[in-house]
Amino acid sequence: MAWEDRTPFEAITQQFGLNEAEVIKLMRRELKRASFKLWRKRVTGRQTKHVALRPESMVHEYRHAARLGNR
Repeated sequence: MAWEDRTPFEAITQQFGLNEAEVIKLMRRELKRASFKLWRKRVTGRQTKHVALRPESMVHEYRHAARLGNR
């Protein structure tokens, strides 16, 4: 969910209980160094990653809901 640009940090917090700082730590730990740098550059200051910065038309739009468990 964090990799997807349009999924806000608030949706991740709501579903998994991880705040933005914890998501950043997780991404730093799990991604290759270059991938992490690209991701941070992409999401830093991005309107779609923060509900408060989103345009009015997107305020209630969450991109994904993760499926938990095996299928």
